[in-house]
Amino acid sequence: MSHIIFLHGASSSGKSTLARALQARIDRPFWHISIDHLRDSGVLPMQRFCDGSFDWSERRAAVFEGFHLSLKSYADAGNDLILEHILDTEGWLERLSDLLRDHDVLFVGIQCPVDVLERREAARGDRPVGSARRDQETVHHGKIYDLEINGADELDVNVGKVLRAFRTAKSGAARRL
Repeated sequence: MSHIIFLHGASSSGKSTLARALQARIDRPFWHISIDHLRDSGVLPMQRFCDGSFDWSERRAAVFEGFHLSLKSYADAGNDLILEHILDTEGWLERLSDLLRDHDVLFVGIQCPVDVLERREAARGDRPVGSARRDQETVHHGKIYDLEINGADELDVNVGKVLRAFRTAKSGAARRL
């Protein structure tokens, strides 16, 4: 059974920053993985999607299904994961719950005030304006988290909260997403 720390929240809520900090402090080798890593590495032909050569809406479901199946494969092979994801599509939570059912998953919800999200989104400049607000207003509905944190809090505070939750839960029964 692998351990998975699943960070879920709006775009610009601090998932990547938190994941990197967790990876640097946790007492075992965790992979830090997200769809952004595939996008930014050049695995996906993003320029061709952006210029209209390929239709993202036609390929999106297959891209994410492949990503979700890869998460299962990584975990099934014995790799611990810090996963950052935005569950913005109906059925993804259920699909991932099924795929990761044999693993210990700490599901962390990252809430963040909209004004902070919008400031971060503008500073980044690599996301459609308004996507962070839209995410914050929708992606947490119906989700039950093992731990909720505020993405506007100090990074060290949030790292400490997640590590405590992980260590506490690791000593008990396995959780399921």
